[in-house]
Amino acid sequence: MDLIASREGRLGRILLNRPQALNTLTLPMVREFRRALDDFGADPGVSAVLVTGAGERGLCAGGDVRILYELEPSQKRLFADFWREEYELNARIASFPKPYVAIMDGVVMGGGVGISAHGNRRVVTERSRVAMPEVGIGFFPDVGATWLLSRAREIGAYLALSATSVAAADAIEAGLADVLIHAEDISPLIDTLATIGAAEDVDVALRRFTRHPGSGRLSLHRRLLAETTAHDQVDDIIAAFQREGSEFSLRAAQDIGAKSPTALKVTHALLLRAIAAPDLETCLTNEFKAACRMLSTHDLYEGIRAAIIDKDRRPRWSPDRLDAVSDEAVEDILAGDDTPLPAFKSWDSTPYSAWRG
Repeated sequence: MDLIASREGRLGRILLNRPQALNTLTLPMVREFRRALDDFGADPGVSAVLVTGAGERGLCAGGDVRILYELEPSQKRLFADFWREEYELNARIASFPKPYVAIMDGVVMGGGVGISAHGNRRVVTERSRVAMPEVGIGFFPDVGATWLLSRAREIGAYLALSATSVAAADAIEAGLADVLIHAEDISPLIDTLATIGAAEDVDVALRRFTRHPGSGRLSLHRRLLAETTAHDQVDDIIAAFQREGSEFSLRAAQDIGAKSPTALKVTHALLLRAIAAPDLETCLTNEFKAACRMLSTHDLYEGIRAAIIDKDRRPRWSPDRLDAVSDEAVEDILAGDDTPLPAFKSWDSTPYSAWRG
């Protein structure tokens, strides 16, 4: 089974069980996840939920976009069903009315961020590498990441445009995680959570294992990131990094400049919309519209080919320059098409406040 739902005492457990594929998500997994979450939420005998990934490599590397690439051209529109149900699950997680503990050990990318960072108790380790790398495959940070990253301001904009992965301290600084524990304490923490009585016991257990994260690498560059990402155009952001001239800035300019020009402009536009958005659901709707239109773009499939299929890391973007991507083209993608939108259903009870220990 690719996803295993179980119960230990008053703890509901959801295990992503595709370690050979770094626990990437498929539509059946999303549906099983949703069913398990709904059952645990409605069961008065369950005090908390724990989400983990099988294997030693990570929680989840995202949605299985290889499936999208391998679909026949006439079937590619069916991938919109995956995004719709995935985004509905993300919103469901964000409003979950019980402690939702996500162990973000190892690789946590894309859809893996969606099933963890929207939770109310997000746990990273010294092995965590968290990223929204979608601009590198001709796409944009989705699963509600535009909501999360826009709240992280300059750090979030940098992560979205550069596709950089960050370690525990920066993930916490960016608001994608809450606390750090040592990887060797994962099993003891799970054993402790399996003995909880009430929801309050979850926080007691987390505090027992929490360690100080220290300062993140990006915190050293926060002023620079604020100055560079404040520009209205991606071209100007790259130019600002180049002008600053430090090793970090030049690398940032190079990283951003190598990504899909179309994806960069769509990402930047979605981040600007997210800043003004009233809630996560609005951002998820905006992302869904854009995702459905991206199904007919060249760069999405070329990016998947270069990163996942052939693994040559040499995508041939079209257009291959930012100035060749018109504002009209970006607006057309943001407008979406006639694909039915997600239907978000929140929990009736008030969610627990996010735990900040």
